[in-house]
Amino acid sequence: MIDRRVLIQGGLLLGLAGCGGRGIPVYDGPQVTRVVVLKNRRRMYLLHDQTVLKSFDIALGFAPVGHKQFEGDGKTPEGRYYIDRRNPRSSFHLSLGISYPNEDDVARAFASGKNPGGDIFIHGRARKNRGKGRDWTAGCISVKDGEIETIYAMVRDGTVIDILP
Repeated sequence: MIDRRVLIQGGLLLGLAGCGGRGIPVYDGPQVTRVVVLKNRRRMYLLHDQTVLKSFDIALGFAPVGHKQFEGDGKTPEGRYYIDRRNPRSSFHLSLGISYPNEDDVARAFASGKNPGGDIFIHGRARKNRGKGRDWTAGCISVKDGEIETIYAMVRDGTVIDILP
């Protein structure tokens, strides 16, 4: 006869194992102090001070040239922002929120009579978005699903992200 405590402990262990089902690695290296995105090179760099820890190929908004002006323009913002939230249940596998729009972005959009938009993220591709081409997002920064797992583990909320033309 199986001991009831053993059965309960086994169930708890299986439940905890299910929590790691996304394959998010544990990161215990140097702190990522800054994320730099070079839109023209389609590259993103995770830095500790001036040292590049990791780099990734990226996809951008479907209209990649220029700074995001308003909701629906298909552009990826340019400027200094911050990682301000994370979504472990993203429809794009995992995602890290970017603090767009800032006060200047809001003022610029409203001066044009438009909404600045929002919900700009670094995210994975997820199966349904594979094969869409080089730049396909609505203004976000996309990487491969395995790469967003690494980025998600390495980058903390509050980290600076500089998105450069």
